[in-house]
Amino acid sequence: MSHMIDVANREVKLGFRNPWSYSFLILFCVFSMSLLVINSLNVVEGYSGTTSSLVNLILYLLPLMTLFIGSFSLTSEGEDGSWQLLSTYPLATSSFILGKYLGLSCVLLTIVSFGYGLMVLISGFMGNSFNLLTYGLFILFSCGLVFMFLTIALFIGSVCKNRWQALTISVSVWFFSVIAWPTLLIAGLSFVPYTWVQPMLSIFTLLNPAELVRLFVIIKLGGGSVLGPEYYRWVLWIQQPVGTWILMALTIVWITVSLLVIHWIWERRRYRG
Repeated sequence: MSHMIDVANREVKLGFRNPWSYSFLILFCVFSMSLLVINSLNVVEGYSGTTSSLVNLILYLLPLMTLFIGSFSLTSEGEDGSWQLLSTYPLATSSFILGKYLGLSCVLLTIVSFGYGLMVLISGFMGNSFNLLTYGLFILFSCGLVFMFLTIALFIGSVCKNRWQALTISVSVWFFSVIAWPTLLIAGLSFVPYTWVQPMLSIFTLLNPAELVRLFVIIKLGGGSVLGPEYYRWVLWIQQPVGTWILMALTIVWITVSLLVIHWIWERRRYRG
């Protein structure tokens, strides 16, 4: 436990020295302020043009930020020889991976918290305050993206040999999971029988954390009607009070399985080189 905390503390210090962190923080704050200025005459509540724009903003920015910071962190351990040195010490691989995950989570959540805090503070001065439920859903949305995409970032950092590979794969994953996902999903489902559409849609949605969390926040904001009849069952279970707990359970399963795979990769590397 103490080794895991040491790794986490080290990661927090390195994370706040990373210029990428401050670059994404500035971008997040600038775009958030721009949206608030444009919609300064409305109260941000429920699913509307403002909340839809904010969902898209967060969906574009947070996964990319998480993939870059997380993948670079693990790739650098192999590039500069830090892991070769650490593996000679009595440091368990699980403590190393969990420490990395916790430390990076703290850095990313601090960035998100600062951005949201500034956004709410300025919106209050402008008289364009957030509804409490809407604000809570955006926080939950952002945390879900960070926690799930961080495991993808650590996996990318585990299989890449240098930062250039990590950069290329991170951008590719971000593009296919966020930008190209609707087009790829529609194209893929057009080749399967109609009776398979809903089961395949559910499977693909569960495999894409960006789509899973996006559907959750849109439905919770009251925008389930814009999703179409294929998502009718999703709307039903997410609208229920237990829907939030189901999403948390799915998130925990995703994180646990991903971290186990990452642990296996580094354990194999530790003993085979």
